[in-house]
Amino acid sequence: MADKPSRALVLYGDGLARFINPTHTHLHSFASRACCGFLSLPHSPPSENYDARIVREFAELVDASEAYLNLNGVEISETQTQEKYVAATISERFMGMKAAVISDDLRLKSLCDKLGFTVLELNEVIGSIIDQVESSVLASKLLELLGFQQGKTLESSQFDLVILHVGAGQRTNGLKDLDHVNRLVGDLMQMAHPGTEVGSRLHMSVVLSYGVVCEDGDSMYSIADTRPENNSKLSPIFPRQSYTIKEGKPRPNVRQFCPMLVAQWQNAVTRKDMVEAYSYKDFKERGANLVIPADRFLHEVAFKMWKAPKYGA
Repeated sequence: MADKPSRALVLYGDGLARFINPTHTHLHSFASRACCGFLSLPHSPPSENYDARIVREFAELVDASEAYLNLNGVEISETQTQEKYVAATISERFMGMKAAVISDDLRLKSLCDKLGFTVLELNEVIGSIIDQVESSVLASKLLELLGFQQGKTLESSQFDLVILHVGAGQRTNGLKDLDHVNRLVGDLMQMAHPGTEVGSRLHMSVVLSYGVVCEDGDSMYSIADTRPENNSKLSPIFPRQSYTIKEGKPRPNVRQFCPMLVAQWQNAVTRKDMVEAYSYKDFKERGANLVIPADRFLHEVAFKMWKAPKYGA
């Protein structure tokens, strides 16, 4: 644990995990320094469309699935009153946390606004047309939002947490989605290398999801425990993985394939595992974080920021 609260940056590539290849060298380099693992998701509702999936999975990532369901008119509790549902804001949930989401997705922006995030677009962050600037400029602007300027850490910052959402097919400065994320990761790591003030205070996460999935075609990306249960009499006491449990009871809806891939790094704070590349295979075989539910991710980040009382709280 650091002697001062971290400031967190999350790069979220929605639907980009399946497009990683050896040319994304900055992502692979980042993973080799980071602590890597998976974030499990629930199954998609049968009638869910593409746009709804984007918002629902983001809501899982920030532990706001109940708010998402309520805001969409879905009852989640038999005791729920008929009064208009009011979602707790990010500040109320995490000790006054100041958080921003950068996205051009209209439905996602609407949800984030209701959850108390400051909602920004890329052009607002840059102060210019995004296609006319280099990725290094965006990297500097993201750090400035967190109170890092010219390699120094300011006493106060505009935000404690910034989440950049990059959707599949999105183009930035001529680079398509994952290529843009890859370049941005390289620029950020150069600015936050070990030994700098930024490197000691910046908690950086790169999260990539698979987007629309098909159980028949994507079951190869399985996170299920495949250890054989040789004695059927002992099966009732066979240990369950913690990501399948909530409040001491089995989670009713856990998708056992196509999790989000997550790599987290902060110099001298996060552990370093044996992962060498940002990939499903490497994370499964060598990652230290194993699998946690997606709705626990933000709590883990908030702990590093001193905005949650304990790990996973």
